[in-house]
This record gives sequence, structure tokens and C-alpha cells, in this order.
Amino acid sequence: MEPEGRLRALYAAFNARDMETALAGTAEDVDWPNGWEGGRERGREAVRAYWSRQWGEIDPHVQPLSITPRSDGRVAVEVHQVVRDLRGKVLSDARVIHVHLLSDGLVARMDIEDPV
Repeated sequence: MEPEGRLRALYAAFNARDMETALAGTAEDVDWPNGWEGGRERGREAVRAYWSRQWGEIDPHVQPLSITPRSDGRVAVEVHQVVRDLRGKVLSDARVIHVHLLSDGLVARMDIEDPV
């Protein structure tokens, strides 16, 4: 599967709360931003724990709008990110850029950027 298809599948799994499928799209030693609590998570198990905490407190939905390869090999995904509390109240509604570094078809690192 091409990078765009892999990333779309990862976002779909995340939005469906399909932890195993989402994590299968990441490298064992993935370096992932903790956009909710701050800092970074390293490794699938740390990301699993982070997502579990996050999904227990808030309801994020991240819809890819565009996927663009960058000249340095990374892939930028502009997303529409809506975060609700567990009762459905919107806490944030924004567009952000997720920048993925892929290795052997898996996400090895993800960073968050503000759109230009």
C-alpha cells in the first residue's frame, strides 16, 4: 500500500477507536507527540497508554483533508481536528498539519505543525 493509503487507514482506525489497527501502522519504536498532555511518547506501548488515557477523557476526531509528500521524504497531512468532551461539547475545532516520517511503510515519527 502506498503512503497515502496507509495514512488514511491509520486515521480511519484512530477515529474508529480501533487501537490495534491504528498501532499496526506505526513502528515499534514510534516517536509520537502527546498533543493533549504535552511531551512525546516513544514506542507503541507508550502510544497505546496515551491513546487509552485520551479516549477515556476526550473524544478527538481527525479527518485528513490533504496528504502531501515533502522534499525531505516526510509526508504532511492537513487535518480537520475536532475534540469534544465525552458529553459531545466541542472543546476545539481547528486545522493542523501532522508531519509523518515513514520507515518501511510505518510511521516512525509524527510531529504537529500549525498551518501556514
